[in-house]
Amino acid sequence: MSYYPIAVDLQDKKVVVVGGGAVAKRKIDALLQCGADVYIISRELKPGLRRLLEEGKVKLIGRRLIKAYLKGAFLIIASTDDSALNHNVSALAKKMGIPVNVVDRPADSDFIVPSVIRRGDLLIAVSTSGKSPALAKRIRERLGRQFGNEYKDFLTMMGRLRNEILLRRLSQKENRRIFHQLVNSTILDSIRRKDRKGIAVKLEKILKIRISPEDVINYIKAE
Repeated sequence: MSYYPIAVDLQDKKVVVVGGGAVAKRKIDALLQCGADVYIISRELKPGLRRLLEEGKVKLIGRRLIKAYLKGAFLIIASTDDSALNHNVSALAKKMGIPVNVVDRPADSDFIVPSVIRRGDLLIAVSTSGKSPALAKRIRERLGRQFGNEYKDFLTMMGRLRNEILLRRLSQKENRRIFHQLVNSTILDSIRRKDRKGIAVKLEKILKIRISPEDVINYIKAE
């Protein structure tokens, strides 16, 4: 099967997770990171999920599968250790027209979840189309070593610089030159070394404007 990769906005959207174990916890952590409104169906919750419930970060809506609990869901994820229950979740979700993922069971799923690397707004997804999650994990770990946290700061800076550059109303050719030089410069190395002066010097050369090390802090600090 050939899957179509897509990035979905889950901010404030209802996502129902069926399951209360370690796998469900990993899925829920990722969903919360994306701003999803997470609802859990499970007979019991592991300590990590109970803590999220106590903190008000998730909601426990029931202990057994009931159709009404799934109503209004944007996505459903079945992550129990009961294959029959997972299959029932899938069948009910499909009947209701709600996209469903059954962990480790692509045949029962409308979508699969790739192995992911996050560095701020940089998102790198690795998928083997369900054939080998272990290989996807290995590739993710290798890429994780290649793409460090400096990419988070660099991308934050690029987003702010892009807005400023476009406001200058330069020609498309000049914009392309600037963006190309920025991403092909050694600024990433300077960010990795926390060399603000070096970053400022390189930005000045490319942008042809005065930039101080203090300006660099404003460019790369998180919002």
